[in-house]
Amino acid sequence: MVQPTTAIAPDATGPVIAAKNLDLTFQTNDGPVHALRDVNLTINKGEFVSFIGPSGCGKTTFLRVIAALEHPTGGTITVNGMTPDEARMRRAYGYVFQAAGLYPWRSIEKNIKLPLEIMGFDRAEQDRRVRDVLALVDLEGFGKKFPWQLSGGMQQRASIARALAFDADILLMDEPFGALDEIVRDHLNEQLLTLWARTEKTIGFVTHSIPEAVYLSTKIVVMSPRPGRITDIIDSDLPRERPLDIRDTPEFLAIAHRVREGLRAGHAYED
Repeated sequence: MVQPTTAIAPDATGPVIAAKNLDLTFQTNDGPVHALRDVNLTINKGEFVSFIGPSGCGKTTFLRVIAALEHPTGGTITVNGMTPDEARMRRAYGYVFQAAGLYPWRSIEKNIKLPLEIMGFDRAEQDRRVRDVLALVDLEGFGKKFPWQLSGGMQQRASIARALAFDADILLMDEPFGALDEIVRDHLNEQLLTLWARTEKTIGFVTHSIPEAVYLSTKIVVMSPRPGRITDIIDSDLPRERPLDIRDTPEFLAIAHRVREGLRAGHAYED
């Protein structure tokens, strides 16, 4: 039997993600595009870190660098003390994209099983893990359904379940709720905080929404327009348990104001 490749736990002695003087320049037919410049950031175990900035500022690019989907042209980055390529081979992270990306011909449970099949888990272990993650995202009873039978919000929860199925310590999320209406988005924000509390994952989360970034995060990374630079890193002192009405409190509004000021400051940079 093929032995499954299991996710690797982070190095307890160091940060989960560490970027130092990170640059990334794409070479195009129209000349170089400077996507990231001099990015320095440390993310520790169990943090919920949101990346916010205008379109094209490098938020998603930085997430893709962590996932070894893009490679920096300068500086260094480590994931669990390894290169991103090594971390990808060791199944260090799960990735949730903007679109759910579920195969329409596979049921929800079979979509979730797909990475487990690729990794070589036996059938009984696949079934156990699918049951566990469906319960985590409140989709019990929907495993036999097909993606087209679920709402957009439920499809995104299934996508999150798939990313959680092999129990990686890191969860990377690229604006997963951006296409959803505000009511559904609020509900999924609440569910994501509950999920984070249950699993103690380290989460990197891309968003364009200031309220979403402040509501979810222990740390908010504010980025400038291209070339993407970090203009501010805000450590949130909001409590871990956050009802939605915390967004009306002076503490929440003060952090949101600082994020907004950081976004304004970013526009003062000149390439």
